[in-house]
Formats: sequence, structure tokens, C-alpha cells
Amino acid sequence: MDQALFQTFCDRLERELRPHLDLVSEHPHHPVMVRHCPPPWTCLGTGNYAAVFAHPDFSAWVVKVYAPGRDGFNEEVEVYRRLGSHPAFSECYYAQAGLLVLKRLYGTTLYDCAHQGIPIPKHVIQEIDAALVYVRARGLNPHDVHGKNVMLGADGRGLVVDISDFLKPEPCRAWKDLKRAYYWIYRPLIAGLRLKIPYALLDQVRTVYRLLRKFGDRLSFRS
Repeated sequence: MDQALFQTFCDRLERELRPHLDLVSEHPHHPVMVRHCPPPWTCLGTGNYAAVFAHPDFSAWVVKVYAPGRDGFNEEVEVYRRLGSHPAFSECYYAQAGLLVLKRLYGTTLYDCAHQGIPIPKHVIQEIDAALVYVRARGLNPHDVHGKNVMLGADGRGLVVDISDFLKPEPCRAWKDLKRAYYWIYRPLIAGLRLKIPYALLDQVRTVYRLLRKFGDRLSFRS
């Protein structure tokens, strides 16, 4: 890594992005809102805790900024510390006061692959599986690994793009359920057709899945 270029990037984000960014979280279960992002910085995406930003002059890194009052920053830093360097994950190079600089991962989420009709090779699922085995070996718990948090990388590899919940102790079957849908529905019925599934339908499937999972969790708890 070019240390001088990286230092320039950090200096600019502290001078240009942090002081002028207006980022708010109005509800803990809804994505944060970016009210203002100073140009030429752009927002790549938002989650329930934070938003991710990029600068056009620095293609190797992104900045993840936690919204004021949102927890999780220290936990995410610890997850990256434990993960170290692995080809399926980003890396954290800088962490200060709710802001992280991460290695930028390029690709298409499996959710967007389904929408765009991009084939999802079997080896991508297998590589993500292997990456999650690595996660467990590092004393972490893969949590909330779903179609929007894993990618078909630009180089064709399977990537995991959100590790922020990997310190949560409770079990999570999201990845197991996604794999079941891949092998039972996607590969035999959809893969060869290259169907472009509308986002509205994908969102309905996610909503029904969440309701069924919540109902199943309640039944398990009662039994």
C-alpha cells in the first residue's frame, strides 16, 4: 500500500468528509439517512448503523461512518482485528471516532445478481462457506449473512461484505437458509433461464422470509 497516498486520503476525509457530512439515524431498524454528503464524495450505501462513502480519486478504499448515537463501531473494529487478512473480506486500515477506512471490494451482491439475471456460480457459494469456516476459527460467529451482504466479486470470487454483527453470540441461520434456496430453487429452476427478478418481488420474498423466521424462532423458544 502506498502510505503517502493513504495518508493523503485520511487527511482529506478528516478535512472534507467528516466535518461536512450530515448523517442521521431516526429509527434503529431502518437505514440511516444521509442528508448531505460533500462533493466529490459519494454515498455507496446505507445500513441500520452506518453509511459507506467513496472518493473518485481514491479507488482502493471506502469510508464507513457510523451515525451519531448508533452502537457497533468498537465491535466492528474488533471483528476486523480478529479476521486479519483474508481474500473473502475487506480489511480495516484506520479507525477513529466512529469512522473506519476499509479496503474497497468490487462486485455485485447476490441480491443484485438475482435482479440483473447475472449467473451465480456454485463455487461462489462454496468460497463463502469456506470463508465462514475461517470466521469461526477466529472465534467469531457469522451473523446476518444474507444476499445483500455477500457478493460475486469482480474477479469471480465469493466475498462477504458486512461483518459488523460477527460478535453477536446468538445463532443465525440466514446463510444456511440462503444456501438451501440456492440449491433447491435457484440452481434447478432459475439459473439456466437468466431471469431478471424484479426488486419488488425480491423484497416480498425477504419480507415473507423474515416473518417465517420470526414465527419459527418463537415456536422454538416456546418448545
